[in-house]
Amino acid sequence: MEWYRSSHRPLPWKGEKDPYIIWLSEIILQQTRVEQGMPYFKRFVKQYPQVRDLANAPEDEVMKLWEGLGYYSRARHLHAAAKYIVQELGGHFPDTYEGIIQLKGVGPYTAAAIASFAFHLPHAVLDGNVFRVLSRFFGIKLPIDSSKGKNHFRQLAQNLLIKKDPARYNQAIMDFGATHCTPQKPACATCPLQKKCRAYLNDQVGELPVKSKKIKRRTRFFHYLVINHQSETWIRKRSEQDIWKNLYEFPMVELENSLRQAETLIDAFDFSDIFASANYEVERVSPPYQQLLTHQKIVAVFLEIRLKKSLDLNSFGIKKIDRKNLSKFAFPKLIDCYLKDKSLYLNL
Repeated sequence: MEWYRSSHRPLPWKGEKDPYIIWLSEIILQQTRVEQGMPYFKRFVKQYPQVRDLANAPEDEVMKLWEGLGYYSRARHLHAAAKYIVQELGGHFPDTYEGIIQLKGVGPYTAAAIASFAFHLPHAVLDGNVFRVLSRFFGIKLPIDSSKGKNHFRQLAQNLLIKKDPARYNQAIMDFGATHCTPQKPACATCPLQKKCRAYLNDQVGELPVKSKKIKRRTRFFHYLVINHQSETWIRKRSEQDIWKNLYEFPMVELENSLRQAETLIDAFDFSDIFASANYEVERVSPPYQQLLTHQKIVAVFLEIRLKKSLDLNSFGIKKIDRKNLSKFAFPKLIDCYLKDKSLYLNL
């Protein structure tokens, strides 16, 4: 708390009492650096200043505003929770930890943050920064991603909480972990906790906190068909229980390996029979594009073809739009990068 008085980060949501605004900031900052999330927070507050504004917004609009931030389930859950607050709770944000954690997309950490910041309720936050500070200071080697470890740290954090001022204490320990007791190159030489920090005293700062699980990342191969006819192109909305749900993409087929042979790729699509009789010209097969997700690596190629006449692919869930309207739809970052790289080819 003493450190916090002179070293805290000046962030726009600090000191905020509106639970809706606090909730927005916490959801946006889940698995996101402050520097990356800040512009999104400002845009969401400007576009949706009250929870009713967010609840009444079209889903495509919300997803477009979120575009590029990643972990898109957060946006879907945010929108769904806003509707729940308006439709089921009369627009009143829940004011208890038990009520807050019922909101879609809200877990123990987010619920504790909102409860303490908005309502001064005595609930300790436990995010990556807090895990790191506690594990190092107390020299705890229990894996933070294990059930036993999580329970131990949760109880410890709650015992340490300053009940009379939970909001300031929670913010102080999170800021301390984010700016002082950092993952790499922590400022141990000027640390006010140095004399009692077990990790520092035992030369174990770089070893803590401990994680037991290594992320296994599988590789998936996406093949997109960019169909061009005059100013038209074709897109679809992803509706499967998979990555990028409710974002838009070009018609796509996933194969076991990356292919770049045009005719072979076209044959892999459900509507290949339609193209068998269509007069089209293969313009280009792109080099591979890659995007790394938490548990997946996506490798994608884009096959660009031009039709002599238009096609109706509505029965396949694929709709025709004018290419100048592509910017109105929310695409995964990988496709957005392709569009920016290939804007000359697509005559955007």
